[in-house]
Amino acid sequence: MKKQILLWVLCLLASINAIAQSGAIKVTVTSQSQTVGNAYVQILGQNIKTDKKTDAKGVATISNLLTGKYNITVSKAGYTTAKAYTTVEQGRTSLVNLVLQTASQNLQEQEIKTLEAASAERHKGKPRSTHKKDIIAYEDMAAPAAGMADVRSVYKMQAPVYYNPSTESYKKEKENDFMSVRANPLSTMSVDVDRASYSNIRRFINGGQMPPADAVRVEEMINYFDYNYPQPEGDKPLAIVTELTDCPWKPQHKLLHIGMQARTIPTHNLPPSNLVFLVDVSGSMSEHNKLPLVISSLKMLTSKLRAQDKISIVVYAGSAGLVLPATAGNQKRTIMNALDRLQAGGSTAGGAGIKLAYKVAMENYVRGGNNRVILATDGDFNVGISGDNEMETLITKEREKGIYLTCLGYGMGNYKDSKMEVLADKGNGNYAYIDSEQEAEKTLVREFGGTIFTLAKDVKAQIEFNPAYVQSYRLVGYENRLLNEEDFTDDKKDAGDMGSGHSVTIIYELIPAGVQSSDVRNVTPLKYQQRGAAYPSIINHNTGDELATIKFRYKKPNGNTSKEIVHTIANNTVKLQQADENARFATSVAMFGMLLKNSPHKGSSSYDKVLQLARNSMHHDAEGYRAEFVTLVKKVNKTDDVVASGGWYEEEE
Repeated sequence: MKKQILLWVLCLLASINAIAQSGAIKVTVTSQSQTVGNAYVQILGQNIKTDKKTDAKGVATISNLLTGKYNITVSKAGYTTAKAYTTVEQGRTSLVNLVLQTASQNLQEQEIKTLEAASAERHKGKPRSTHKKDIIAYEDMAAPAAGMADVRSVYKMQAPVYYNPSTESYKKEKENDFMSVRANPLSTMSVDVDRASYSNIRRFINGGQMPPADAVRVEEMINYFDYNYPQPEGDKPLAIVTELTDCPWKPQHKLLHIGMQARTIPTHNLPPSNLVFLVDVSGSMSEHNKLPLVISSLKMLTSKLRAQDKISIVVYAGSAGLVLPATAGNQKRTIMNALDRLQAGGSTAGGAGIKLAYKVAMENYVRGGNNRVILATDGDFNVGISGDNEMETLITKEREKGIYLTCLGYGMGNYKDSKMEVLADKGNGNYAYIDSEQEAEKTLVREFGGTIFTLAKDVKAQIEFNPAYVQSYRLVGYENRLLNEEDFTDDKKDAGDMGSGHSVTIIYELIPAGVQSSDVRNVTPLKYQQRGAAYPSIINHNTGDELATIKFRYKKPNGNTSKEIVHTIANNTVKLQQADENARFATSVAMFGMLLKNSPHKGSSSYDKVLQLARNSMHHDAEGYRAEFVTLVKKVNKTDDVVASGGWYEEEE
């Protein structure tokens, strides 16, 4: 009897130990942005085979799985079958998102290699990394719909994916270093309202990967968020707020926060718009997170249009074509029907599309109105004008006619971030990366005025530091926005633009005068002139407690002459814990960006510090974007579930 009891106890302990060594897989199944219930989910691996059906929310959770790799297959009548690989880790839930294509797409059958064979074939002998499986393309040879460009539709099956970010294109920028006030008392820059970098790195993190360092632009991460700065007073289009705080990653340093707020104009008071949707319908846009998401995004934008607005649609693939001539904004069904007819296929004649879009915009030009081309693409131009220099010349020429450019980036794998940024910068416009319908709604609905309507153009900032209080400074981010000192007063020099309701946040890291720091760069004394703190006798002591003076110059949307705003900043430090909530949150985002870039200036930064600062700065978060930021940081900090979205995993050596 005792032996039987002992045997029973040992079995029980073994069972408990097995459960402790187990994890789970949570599968979410969707199709055309809708959840798919009653789908058959099969899990195969670790010498077991189990299955389950999704519930009404399209979710199936399989628990008590041994650690290791698993093959997931999802099928349902009327849909194509989708597969993925994921890894189960002890005590954690792997999240897998699979998208089913409807069988009505009539995909031609084609052999799909197994994940193991495809991965081994492509990456044999390569070091451990995360990859994305090549996606098989199927062609629908049906003739194009009436009025469409002569292209053929290409659909890509939602197969298991392993993604290599090296196939994407990002511009490499040397991170800003500390500058001596003695040698460089002026810091000059163009403002930047782009937010593409944040939503792009969010895509990487939610996909289970760290973003490439060059994809991280700290200023775009900071400017993604709403800081609720006060509106401008009087007839000024811009308002300025500043705050000086401690620096959490280098306590002997300080942070200078500068916030700019553009006036918010109600949508019904905006001038009439002449918009041209320029849509990339080439073969590279056929994936579910490209053209289908583009169509959904532009439908959202259409919902905001008024009768006085005009809309045209131009598409490009192997060639460019006009799908919809100028149509009143209240003819929403006509516009949406034209969007629904868009199909993907062919090569990418981006230059021809841009030329045609500007031509259509000029033919429908609204004097005193908002004339703009809205480009939706993955940036993969490969036919016709495609070089960055050629594109810059074309866009620069067209912007002088008063037609602005908004760039919306989509997709992954072959995404050309560097080219998209160039186009937006040179086109007097802005640039956003759309990774979901939620991001499309944020960019094109909630921030409609800022995205579509320019309130102030060629906005520049120039700050002069007082050497009595500052010995060195470093601009956090904005590496590709730096200007020469003389550019500030040169009205021919192009700079960034701000739209209705846009805000811009600038952060400088300062080394106070007299502080010993390894970041201080020695400057050779000048022979013919004396400047700054090295020669105290020439410091202007009449400036009192002024830390710095910042000047902004801007033009009206249709103007050619700049106006100037001057704002002085007092040398009054506030402890970071007692600083304004906006300053604390912006600091946490800046620190997160430096960690992602592995910045040499990150000092004692840590993900725990980022989380602590962010969590204490959540009061102003009506839309939940700050809470989402905290979730992203937790994922990188490995305090959350391992995400296997779409089947990310780390290959065996």
